[in-house]
Order: sequence, then C-alpha cells, then structure tokens
Amino acid sequence: MVTEICKALGVSRSGYYKYLSTRKQNKDKALKEKIKMIYKQRKGIYGYRRIQAELVRQYGCKVNHKKVLRLMRNLGIKAVIRRKRAHITTFQASVSDGRVAENMLNRNFVAQKPNQKWVTDVTQYRIGDERIYLSAIKDLCTREIVAYHISSRNDNALVLQTFKKAFKTQKDVTGVIVHSDQGHQYTSHAYHDMLPTVGAKISMSRRGNCLDNSSMESFFSHLKTEALYPYDIRDVQDAQRRIEEYIHFYNEERLQLKLKKLTPSEFRRQLAA
Repeated sequence: MVTEICKALGVSRSGYYKYLSTRKQNKDKALKEKIKMIYKQRKGIYGYRRIQAELVRQYGCKVNHKKVLRLMRNLGIKAVIRRKRAHITTFQASVSDGRVAENMLNRNFVAQKPNQKWVTDVTQYRIGDERIYLSAIKDLCTREIVAYHISSRNDNALVLQTFKKAFKTQKDVTGVIVHSDQGHQYTSHAYHDMLPTVGAKISMSRRGNCLDNSSMESFFSHLKTEALYPYDIRDVQDAQRRIEEYIHFYNEERLQLKLKKLTPSEFRRQLAA
C-alpha cells in the first residue's frame, strides 16, 4: 500500500517515512513546550498524570499519560519526590481518664457527601530556633481543607480556634465524624465539650498508630514537600505565607486524580449542583 502511494505521489519510500518522522517530531516539540510550561507553572510538583490532566484541561490535548511520561523523561523533568520522615507523637492522655473516643473511622477514608467525615491533626515546622504549628481539618468527600489555624503555641486554643473557623463556614455539620489522633488537644475536656454542641461525633486513632489518620498525614506531607522543604525559609512570616498560599492552591487549583481530575472546590461545587 505504501509503495503504491509513493509511486502515485512520485516520492521515495524513505522520503515518505522521513516526512512522517519530521511531522511527529514537530508535533512532539509543541507538546513538550506545553509540558514544560505546566511543569514550570506548578513549580515542579506535578507528575505525569496531573500534567496529562492539565494538558487536557488547558489546551484540549488528546494525549495518553504514558506518552506524557515518555516526553517528560526525554526532557529530563520529574515531579518533586516527597521525603519520608518519621512520625513522632507524644500522648498526654490515657484511656482511664475518659477522654479517648473509639475509632469510628477505622481507616475508611471514603465519604459520600461533604461534612460526613472530617480528619484533623496538628503538624509543626521549624525555622531556626522557632517553631510554628498548623492545625487543619480535611473533608474526606471533597478532600478540601475546610479550616486551618497557625500558631506559635501547640495548645488547646490552636485546635479549638480551627474548629470555630470550620463551624462558621460549614453550616450543617450535624452527624459529622471528626477523626483525630490521641494528642493532648483532642483528649482535652474543652474539645470533648465543644464538638457535641454542634452534633459532631468524635473518633480517634489507636494509640501510636499514624496509619489510622493517614489521609491527614498525606496532606501535611504534600504541603511540606511542595511548599516548604524546597525553599530557603528564614523567618516565621515567610513560612506562614507559604502555608496559606499552598492551602489556597490545594483547594482551588491542585488537581486531584481521585476527584475525577477536578480541584477540591470544583468537586464540591459539582456535588452541590
């Protein structure tokens, strides 16, 4: 067939295949430029699957994720690798004091609707001799950070203020399961007195088992790897600004493969519609 076409067009077979090769290279060259732009736009935090989703989203490109991976390897670019760090938790409560709740979540991190299941935790970030603490709440349906609070003190007020913010923006939270570890803020009387007043149910991980709250741990890992560790942060104000900007990016711009390649806020709006 190819030989007949070449004869009809008056070209050689080698010339025909050279033309196809050049055409493919030119097409890939344009695609590579788009990949590099998305990679730079997202500051190197996107892997090939999210870049493929952005190619469809931004440019309408019909391209397989395997081809995106091949072109990224050809360009010598890849996503930032998250560093594994040991999780260290200190407990200041015991089962006998009556402030530890059962594990209602039991590692089931899937929710059918917003405000059905929340996970929450506190993490710290060190800048020289100073530390800042971030308390955050994540909705397991939309994967959205519904509220957060930053403080220089890891105390009860840090967590209570986070929930006050959440209850202001999330109007109907009756029946929501709020899952945490057994950190001292979550075993306090103030925490256990506050949540039932809005109809929330308290759930807790088993002692010393970070996998019971792995969804929240995953968010903190992404935040630190993508917004903090790559940069030379010299002061608390810079760290706080980067955290706030990242949480906005995470909710409004960062595509979630498990959310049909939508952002958390887009997925929430889609559910509401």
